[in-house]
Amino acid sequence: MEDFYYSIARSATVEIKVKGSRFIAEAKAAESAEDAREILKSIRKKGHAATHHCYAYRIGRADKQEFKYSDDGEPSGTAGKPIYECLSGRELTNTIVVVTRYFGGTKLGTGGLARAYVDAAKQALEKAGKKTTFITDPLNLQFDLKYYDQVVKLLSKFSAEQIKSDFSEMAQLKVAIRKSKTKELIETLTNLTNGQIKISTK
Repeated sequence: MEDFYYSIARSATVEIKVKGSRFIAEAKAAESAEDAREILKSIRKKGHAATHHCYAYRIGRADKQEFKYSDDGEPSGTAGKPIYECLSGRELTNTIVVVTRYFGGTKLGTGGLARAYVDAAKQALEKAGKKTTFITDPLNLQFDLKYYDQVVKLLSKFSAEQIKSDFSEMAQLKVAIRKSKTKELIETLTNLTNGQIKISTK
């Protein structure tokens, strides 16, 4: 089970110049398509005097992936798709890259344009870095206090994160566990406590 995804570690901006034209690439995190559209809107407003704002974004994971790219008036296939391929080639999601062009008076041809957009996007993504995010399940645990030390030790072994704890007559813990480890953790906790543990996912 795939329970992780890659995204950029930080926002980044890079500017390159090709035969007088300025290409400003901005890589930003976007948690939804709506976020991506708002980021694009903000960049367009900021660079209202620019010739083009070409972009690409990928949102979600393989099972629910949403993406879009645009040449924004440049010759077809010279900007949006190459930028998108920079994202997909790095397996990045929840990310938008916008490359703003200020025309410098010299035409670059389709090949030159594509290279310029790719170079700008690549440099921005390299500067932004890459991070791994794990997809987790929440588990609510309720068990006899006598098992506390053993349970905590086991949670540590599974790299489960303790989110909340409460102690009265019973120990109550809320934890987050990687999806790929959820089933095994539940089975191990059940065996450890001889079935005397209540586990819920709500």
